[in-house]
Amino acid sequence: MKPLDGIRVLDLTNVLAGPFCGHQLAHMGADVIKVETPGRGDLARELGADPDLNAQRMGISFLAQNAGKRSITLNLKADKGKALLKELVRGADVLVENFRPGVMDRLGVGYAVLKEENPKLIYCAISGFGQDGPLRDLPAYDQIIQGLSGVMSITGAPETAPYRVGYPICDTIGGMTAAFGIAAALNGRDRDGGVFIDVSMLEATLATMGWAVSNWLVAGIRPQPLGNENATAAPSGMFQAADGPFNIAANKQEQWEALCRHIGRGDLIENALYRQREDRKRNRAALNEELNTSFASGRAADWVAGLNALGVPAGLVQTVPEVLEHPQIAERGMVATFEHVPGLDRDIRVVRPGLKLDGAPPAVDAPPASLGQHTEEILGELGYERQDVERLREEGVI
Repeated sequence: MKPLDGIRVLDLTNVLAGPFCGHQLAHMGADVIKVETPGRGDLARELGADPDLNAQRMGISFLAQNAGKRSITLNLKADKGKALLKELVRGADVLVENFRPGVMDRLGVGYAVLKEENPKLIYCAISGFGQDGPLRDLPAYDQIIQGLSGVMSITGAPETAPYRVGYPICDTIGGMTAAFGIAAALNGRDRDGGVFIDVSMLEATLATMGWAVSNWLVAGIRPQPLGNENATAAPSGMFQAADGPFNIAANKQEQWEALCRHIGRGDLIENALYRQREDRKRNRAALNEELNTSFASGRAADWVAGLNALGVPAGLVQTVPEVLEHPQIAERGMVATFEHVPGLDRDIRVVRPGLKLDGAPPAVDAPPASLGQHTEEILGELGYERQDVERLREEGVI
């Protein structure tokens, strides 16, 4: 049994934030039904680095967060499509959508309508800015939220900021926040009934920027881009060995002193410029130069091994292929492989959620679905016969 076994989720979302939410719920055991537009489906089906997969509407962006979901196509602009959605809602526990605020209401299937069909429905709306406020109606993609949230203003070095984080961090945070809200609402549903969850990607991102936001709110200190440096400690950042970069986080006084002794620079411990944490932070540029001079005499992997053995946190700076091949990831079941995916001529490998339940990584049985793959199956569960399904298809409802 998984935590969400027996829970049915209707996933009406597109691209990343919403599908990532459904990805988490599916791996926790929920029956996630992806409701897609006939003929087109989730835009992510056409996005990714492999043009052949995009042409087959199985783009890598789609594959990354839709394993384990079932796909039904439904035209929500048609009256019969709306009626079918209401039928699905009656047997569902959760509905997730990431349209702009007001779109579902204009379609005639907003929360007020659907909760009449199912008073215990947990309805989660993910949007860039939330369901109210002066920005509510504006389009919002990850890049836009990164800029508005202040993330870009503190990313990069002083000479390169503002800089975009290298993956869609705000979309991902929005999806994770939605999944957390849904799980909490499910826990309280028997007591509280259904609920409307309003997830703002902008606010969800701000919530993860605790130290940066609080530096301003509490201390009145404007956050600044520090590149690879840690604002709270030194030496804590990226350093250069003879063969490449590596990271150190000597955030405690004892770690700093152990580091100095390990590299044969015990003299730095008593140097007035570096004696205490605040001294080292004020003089981090000079300190980094001293340390990099010493690190240039050895290999990054050797420095990392030696420092970790002394309790000084250190790690290599790896590429994505390197981390995926590392035994720490490769041996813990983080990557799932789906063989013989219908319609594709290759196996598909995707990452699972980053946790284990009783020692096992959460997994789903099925690969990402082709567009509408389960339409007949799902409608059959509602009592529709094959001829009924064909009629709906001919009418453009599915």
